[in-house]
Amino acid sequence: MREPDFIEVKGAHEHNLQIDELFVPKRKLVVFTGVSGSGKSSLAFDTLYAEGQRRYIESLSAYARQFLGQLERPKIEHLRGLSPTIAIEQKSASNNPRSTVGTITEIYDYLRVLYARVGTQHCTDCGKPVRSSSPEQIVDALLAEAPGCKLTLFAPLVTHRKGEFKDLFEELRGRGFLRVEVDGEIHRLDDPPKLDKKFKHTIALVVDRITARPEDRRRITESVELALREGKGEVRAEAEGKGGASGPKLQFSESRSCCGKSFPELSPQSFSFNSPLGMCPDCNGLGTRNEAAPDLVVPDPSLSIRDGAIAPWASAMERGEGWTFRIVEALAEACDVDLDIAWNKLSKKKRDTVLFGVQGEQKIAVKWGSENSASQGTWGMKFEGVIPNLMRRFRETDSEAARDYYRKYFREAPCDACGGKRMRPESLAVRVSGVGIADATALTVQQASKHFASLTLTRAQQTIAEGALREIAARLTFLLNVGLDYLTLDRSGPTLSGGEAQRIRLASQLGSELSGVMYVLDEPSIGLHQRDNQRLIRTLQHLRDLGNTVLVVEHDEDTIRAADHVVDFGPGAGHLGGKVVFSGSAKELARCKESLTGAYLSGRKEIAVPSRRRPARGKIKVLGAAEHNLRGIDVTVPLGGLVAVTGVSGAGKSSLVNGILLPALANKLHGSLDRVGAHKGLSGLEKLDKVIAIDQRPIGRTPRSNPGTYTKSFDLIRELFAQLPESRARGWKAGRFSFNVKGGRCEACQGDGVIKVEMHFLSDVYVPCEVCAGKRYNAQTLGVTYKGRTIAEILDSSVDDCLELFENHPPLKRILNTLVDVGLGYMKIGQTATTMSGGEAQRVKLSRELCKVQTGNTLYVLDEPTTGLHFEDIARLLHVLQRLVDAGNTVLVIEHNLDVIKCADWIIDLGPEGGQGGGLVIAEGTPEEVARVEASHTGRFLAPLLRRK
Repeated sequence: MREPDFIEVKGAHEHNLQIDELFVPKRKLVVFTGVSGSGKSSLAFDTLYAEGQRRYIESLSAYARQFLGQLERPKIEHLRGLSPTIAIEQKSASNNPRSTVGTITEIYDYLRVLYARVGTQHCTDCGKPVRSSSPEQIVDALLAEAPGCKLTLFAPLVTHRKGEFKDLFEELRGRGFLRVEVDGEIHRLDDPPKLDKKFKHTIALVVDRITARPEDRRRITESVELALREGKGEVRAEAEGKGGASGPKLQFSESRSCCGKSFPELSPQSFSFNSPLGMCPDCNGLGTRNEAAPDLVVPDPSLSIRDGAIAPWASAMERGEGWTFRIVEALAEACDVDLDIAWNKLSKKKRDTVLFGVQGEQKIAVKWGSENSASQGTWGMKFEGVIPNLMRRFRETDSEAARDYYRKYFREAPCDACGGKRMRPESLAVRVSGVGIADATALTVQQASKHFASLTLTRAQQTIAEGALREIAARLTFLLNVGLDYLTLDRSGPTLSGGEAQRIRLASQLGSELSGVMYVLDEPSIGLHQRDNQRLIRTLQHLRDLGNTVLVVEHDEDTIRAADHVVDFGPGAGHLGGKVVFSGSAKELARCKESLTGAYLSGRKEIAVPSRRRPARGKIKVLGAAEHNLRGIDVTVPLGGLVAVTGVSGAGKSSLVNGILLPALANKLHGSLDRVGAHKGLSGLEKLDKVIAIDQRPIGRTPRSNPGTYTKSFDLIRELFAQLPESRARGWKAGRFSFNVKGGRCEACQGDGVIKVEMHFLSDVYVPCEVCAGKRYNAQTLGVTYKGRTIAEILDSSVDDCLELFENHPPLKRILNTLVDVGLGYMKIGQTATTMSGGEAQRVKLSRELCKVQTGNTLYVLDEPTTGLHFEDIARLLHVLQRLVDAGNTVLVIEHNLDVIKCADWIIDLGPEGGQGGGLVIAEGTPEEVARVEASHTGRFLAPLLRRK
């Protein structure tokens, strides 16, 4: 039977969809577009992908399905021609700090194999290649390293393996051996330990106990040879000195030994920072550790200690009494520290004394009790210093509240032992073509591609490494094709943007070479500069050419024009949308008069270039910015206008704005303790009152968070319900209508309205509560209505509907109007935060700021606010941003969208490339000035838009 050429959709009514019939061509690149809230994602993800996932689960055995639960069928009458589906959404790759670009793409897995099979071990002490040791050489080393000491020789048998090992113990006892070491403890074999088979164990045979004397050389040699046989070429010796003092611990190998050390046989686990065989023992493979930071402990060095320069002491110094206050006074007297001099005027030695403690055996005398008290006296003690004290208390406390308090003064710092490289020294000392694995992963994708293509290997090594190198090269090529050449392989997963994470997963799918699959992608162009758009489009076309159907929810003009088929949704958002306005080619779409998208593609509608640019009303200067790839640059940010920070992906935009400018302003203006990236200085703050960051992080991570709770509009709705006659007759307050507390909520789902189903190897799914049918409240609470609607029905209403419903409630109307102003009129007031895109979350945050009374002199910082926005939505967003500027504020946006960039008053363009090739200011000025700079990639794409002015 021939596979159908179309996905046939009939009667789709999920969320706001009102689709009677739609045919989506298969094995084509298909773009779903339309204004925000028009139903694109409802069809792509909540209908097509959800039904594909449901059908996959139904194909499994009854045994497997019992662990996965039952997925609800999307609201659709008929769906035919659906292929196996894979969704690649715009979510961060992982919140696991151990996750990196290398591990997500599996490049690091192949690197571990490469280094284990063709890597050359080097001594961690002398740096020379490691050579093998004969029994005679081992004996010589023992006599030299531990002369006269009592030696215990061990033969390693089991290393980090699960099991009970009863047969091993019995076999060793039958051969006449007496003792074994299990997980660091020695046991007799006639009474072996009972091991838990669920945990990993390390076992070594105790071969002999002997004194390291020349006259016992023959016996030592025999014992070493026996240990090497039993330990398969490995032997360990522990020495005990006079009086039972611990002596040197030595390891030897017949194959690998140098400088008195033995190096273990290499395996892929030797290079895993998730395995005890490879991870740094000090940081457990994280590469970082928490430590108290002097600049967080002393946030304002212009204050004296008595005025609160030392933040943890500030309250005690203000009270002028208590144990801490007396310690500080005693320290000042003993060490001649003036408590009334500004901290930055104290000598470095005295500052170090306060921060890191009194050195040596010097003690300070602390007085307690009043002068007339019978308990008056002194107590001599050593002063450990503020920072060691904080770190000790953090380790010792069992209180989570106390830990949260101490964390205010902590910052992640590279591990001292591994230098942030995550692995133990023996693993870091292995090299391929002279480069260690940590140095290889520190390369960008582009650098790594060149490096592994030019490795110098022997013929034998080339034969061994051929397969691993082929897989590494293929995955690096995929990353290059989706515009991620600037990322380093050791870049942490949680630091990736949604767009970067999505393109990494896209690159991983390219490597799988699947055919006959339907891929559903959510705006893969997010965070991508126009220069790199064609590379992404070619990648999507390659997926199509493999025989797959590629469905892309997208607003990018280049992607729409490159599509084989476009489905435009609308005509509006929410209840005004959900219909197919157009289905056909991009050229035909441009001629469709009913389509807003077509109007913008054809030029019938456009976002106009402002007739004038606002002059600066002051400026902020960032001096010597050197965070990440920034090259010590000075950057001027004018105030009183719309400022766009632009540049190719990885040019340094986020490092400048989110890494330096934003936290530095938050620290100065609001007293926060955020880490500030490397820079030399910051000036011009006197003209700012506050800084507000409006990012794309979720407004909440549970179904309890929604636009109503976040903007406080739901508080007003609950108060309104509490004033209704029926509520007053029953004595119900506003709390009765909260789904967060007992009383009015449904207790079966505790007010969530949904039950979380863990899908094990699939993403978790939320299904409606069977008791309240997803309404969150119990029947009594739902008996109270306002204009015929229950509290649950209002939560399920769009912002536009609520605006009409509460038109006579001015405070509530004002909040709802701001949501409409930012283009969220279609959104339900009770839509759960977990279902919102990053762009929607950002606009909810923006609306909450618009609700507040504007004082002017505020800096608003937005990171790609056009995410998820249609041309029409961008026009509305620009109107809102210009409104903020007209009120006397400054709006700073990190942006790739040319419609926003052309409307800016000032542009700061970074580059010229990403990663190590970026970090410079390529152009700055008005859009017209930047468009004339030949070296600017942004200017090159901006110029044609300004000529159409």
